[in-house]
Amino acid sequence: MTDTPRMLLPLLAPAQAQKHVTVNEALVRIDALTHLVLGSISVSVPPVSAHDGMLYAVPEGAADEWAGQAGRLALRLGGGWVFVPPQRGWRAFVQDVGNSALWDGEVWRLGAMTLSPQGAALALQSLQFDLSITAGASVESGVLIPPRAVLFGVTGRVVATISGTAQSWSLGVAGDTGRFGTGLGVSLNSWVNGPAAPIVYWDGTPLLVSAQGGDFADGMVRLVIHYAQLSLPAPV
Repeated sequence: MTDTPRMLLPLLAPAQAQKHVTVNEALVRIDALTHLVLGSISVSVPPVSAHDGMLYAVPEGAADEWAGQAGRLALRLGGGWVFVPPQRGWRAFVQDVGNSALWDGEVWRLGAMTLSPQGAALALQSLQFDLSITAGASVESGVLIPPRAVLFGVTGRVVATISGTAQSWSLGVAGDTGRFGTGLGVSLNSWVNGPAAPIVYWDGTPLLVSAQGGDFADGMVRLVIHYAQLSLPAPV
C-alpha cells in the first residue's frame, strides 16, 4: 500500500530517499482536507490565482488541468494540482455560495443536513440577491421562492437608500404584502428580519416590496430567502 485508504495520504517506503517530500505532501493534504473549505463546486477552469493549499471540487465538463477529473477534489500543491476522491458523507463549506455541501457519492448537495442510504435528503438554503427599487408603488422580485420549498422567512437590508415619497415599505408576497414585515425603514442599512410560520410554496413565488405612504423612486435592498427542500430517494 502506497497511500492511506481514506484521504490517500502518501506513505513512506522502506529506505526511501527524500522522505521530507512525501511527509510534507501528506501534511499539506491533511491541512486542506480537514474541516473542508472549497473555493467552489461549480468553477470548471483552474483559477490562475490559486495558491498552495486551496481546494476546489471539480465539476462535470472541467477543462485544462482539471479535464477528466470530475468528482474529485483539486488541491493546489507545489504549483500544480493533486486530485483526491471525496468519500460519501464528507461535508464542506463552499466559499462562493456561502453554504455547506454534502458529498453523496456522485454530487455535492448544497445545504444537505441529512442523507439517507438511498440518497433522500433535507437541505437548508439561504438564497441571497439584490433587488433594485424602481419607480412606482411596488416592485416584484425576479428571484422566486423555489417551488415545493418550506419557507421559514425572509431577511434583508437596504444597501442603497430608498428614495421617493414613500415613508416606509413592506415585504411580502401577492395577497399578503406584509407577511415578512411592514413599516420598514428607507435609509441605508435599515433592515427586515421576517420569520414566518413555516409554509409550503408549491409554485415558484416572487417577493413583493410595496411602498407605504407614497411611491418609490430609486434604491436597492438585499434580500435573503430562508427555506428547506426535500429530495427523493434514488430510483430503483
